[in-house]
Amino acid sequence: MYLIAGLGNPGLRYRKTRHNLGFMVLDRIAQKESVKFKKKGQCQSCEVFFDSKRVVLAKPTTYMNRSGIAIESVIKKYNLKIPRIIILCDDLNLPLGKIRIRKKGSHGGHKGLASIIDYIGTSDFPRLRMGIGNDPEIDSIKFVLSPFKRSELQAVESMIEAATLAVREFVVKGIDSAMNLYNSLNPCSHEIS
Repeated sequence: MYLIAGLGNPGLRYRKTRHNLGFMVLDRIAQKESVKFKKKGQCQSCEVFFDSKRVVLAKPTTYMNRSGIAIESVIKKYNLKIPRIIILCDDLNLPLGKIRIRKKGSHGGHKGLASIIDYIGTSDFPRLRMGIGNDPEIDSIKFVLSPFKRSELQAVESMIEAATLAVREFVVKGIDSAMNLYNSLNPCSHEIS
């Protein structure tokens, strides 16, 4: 079994903000697979199969800076191995549209990742970061909680599509294959097949 966990904040107020990219990717996967999320414990979750491999999709309902509570509970519930989870989140330090998959790493200032590291006791878990760009003239908290501009939506759409394909690759063929295929890809300038 695998876990794909998208980070974000629950509620309509945050639905289309930059910080909710993790949720947006999971919503896209659920739409493609014709499944619906249901509240279970500290998450909205559902299950899908990628090439006969069972996958839990989970969106924490604990708010971003407490994501670790929800992720830890899902890991314990399904007795998951850390290499079989991948966390999807936004990244201020990547240009808009760029995705980066890593086997492990620091939280890089991301409150959701920091919370997960605190709760599960390791930073050695796979993650897929999605670039939201940055604006040095806007406070970073305000920036991540702002919606994308209309001029950015095409890049965001391409990035979400690339991320859905990347997590499927992660489950079906492994993280090395996903990294090789998608870390060099700039979804804004390439056709996604």
